[in-house]
Amino acid sequence: MELKMRLCVAAQEEADDMEMDVEDAIDDMQEEDVEEEKAPSPPPVPTVTYKAPEPMGEHYFAESFDKGTLQGWVLSQAKKEGIDEDIAKYDGKWEVEEMKDTKLPGDKGLVLKSKAKHHAVSALLLRPFTFDTKPLIVQYEVNFQTGIDCGGAYVKLLSQTPDLDLEEFVDKTPYTIMFGPDKCGEDYKLHFIFRHKNPKTGEFEEKHAKKPDADLRTYYTDKKTHLFTLVLNPDNSFEILIDQTVVNSGSLLNDMTPPINPPAEIEDPDDHKPEDWDERPKIQDPDSVKPEDWDEDAPAKIPDEDAVKPDGWLDDEPEYIGDPDALKPDDWDEDMDGAWEAPQIPNPVCETAPGCGPWERPVIDNPNYKGKWKPPMIDNPNYQGVWKPRKIPNPDFFEDLHPFRMTPFSAVGLELWSMSADIFFDNFFVTSDRNVAERWAADGWGLKKAAEGAAEPGLVNQMITAAEERPWLWIVYVLTVALPLVLIIVFCCTGKKSPASTSAAEYKKTDAPQPDVKEEAEEEEAEEEDAKEEESEAKKSEEEDSSGEAEEAAGSDNKDDDTSNEVENLTLLEKHGKCYVLRLCKCCCLDSIATGFLVVKKKVQVF
Repeated sequence: MELKMRLCVAAQEEADDMEMDVEDAIDDMQEEDVEEEKAPSPPPVPTVTYKAPEPMGEHYFAESFDKGTLQGWVLSQAKKEGIDEDIAKYDGKWEVEEMKDTKLPGDKGLVLKSKAKHHAVSALLLRPFTFDTKPLIVQYEVNFQTGIDCGGAYVKLLSQTPDLDLEEFVDKTPYTIMFGPDKCGEDYKLHFIFRHKNPKTGEFEEKHAKKPDADLRTYYTDKKTHLFTLVLNPDNSFEILIDQTVVNSGSLLNDMTPPINPPAEIEDPDDHKPEDWDERPKIQDPDSVKPEDWDEDAPAKIPDEDAVKPDGWLDDEPEYIGDPDALKPDDWDEDMDGAWEAPQIPNPVCETAPGCGPWERPVIDNPNYKGKWKPPMIDNPNYQGVWKPRKIPNPDFFEDLHPFRMTPFSAVGLELWSMSADIFFDNFFVTSDRNVAERWAADGWGLKKAAEGAAEPGLVNQMITAAEERPWLWIVYVLTVALPLVLIIVFCCTGKKSPASTSAAEYKKTDAPQPDVKEEAEEEEAEEEDAKEEESEAKKSEEEDSSGEAEEAAGSDNKDDDTSNEVENLTLLEKHGKCYVLRLCKCCCLDSIATGFLVVKKKVQVF
């Protein structure tokens, strides 16, 4: 017994030392966290300095408006035809100025200032653009500073004609291409229209590109500057880009409406369907006869003869009566309004009765009802199919395999009507070299993007702002952040302990050996063998002296404690090369998610 007490004292001292190590480790962790909190804050975001872009290659038009004037641009003095005189003038105002909430001081652009007015302004190219063997790249920037309700921000490339007068620029002025954003209501458009010349008649017809598959809403509502680019290639392919990302592409030959080339054959307008042409695939069977027992006059519903009037039904009481508390209004004129009658209310006597008024049997479906007899349908033996007029050669047919070769243009123009003001335009550029266009975009729009990005709030502020505009996002945030956190805590700290990890200290101290985690059959065999060994050891101990008994008893106790009293699965958190014992939770704490944790097994004697 004295030896056993010594062992208990030694084990308790070891446990106390372990607890002191845990406290020291936790203190070290807290000190390190404080040091991390005192780490210097990140340096402020550097400001973006504006420098006016300069064209660095072959180009036909380049305008950044950084001179602060409309030099080179012509305001239209014309009037729009076919509308009232009061709104026919192109008297909408234009200004060259910085954006209201500019993130790039010094960067100026062309701003549409008036609301609900016609605007028209244009400028000549350095030289006309001719569609031959080089591509066409048109790009410019737009910022809807106050949003856009209904209006356009598209550009027109005005056709080169002898009578082109920029002061007379109106909606009917011939153009080669119209390109850019347009919006009214919830219809978000990105136009690409070109006027195709019929080689047979010489007439022009507008061809519209297919609608983009991308969702364009953000570009019209986020109040950011966006770069719109149109690329036309000599192989008749086209690309439409927003912020240098393709949102629409296709072929001039296959993806325009109406098609460039008309069909080779058309339906003969003079061909008519013969009077005896039978298009009916099914007809009524002419040999079918109505059965003699078919009663077409039988009603669909009949009174239920098995129904019985409920007891207590008040036949003499009306369902509604005049309100006895109602009074005739003082201003009631019987000559004008007729005889006054009290408003009807439910009869209070009927509230406790199954019903009032004359009782009638309920109606049920008539089992003998068949309805109107019709002969069955059969295949029409004279069916000739759906008639179509015959095909004839299209007298207007032509085949234009090179629609890229459009009418040359010599000017850029904005002819707009808008219900929103302060639309910002900037950095117009026309070239045949895509690399030159990308360099111009990097020097202009690239700076705006960098400045706007530097001024944007952090992720958390963006999420809060988005949730203020769309309150339902709070639900998404809760489900994506709070719910996984709760599940982690529940899983880690409230799980059920497995039998294998149960501490030996939880068992009652006995001389009998504790069962190991084995199959039931093996446990039973082990228990039988242990019982036999204990019995033999008990007999043997009686024959030995008292000192031998004490030594054997101590040895037996140590053996039992080694096999039955062990603590497993102590969780260690590995951080900065140190291991800390955590006994608050069976698996981890929140920091363990970031730093990693290590589970080991360690045997500890417990008395």
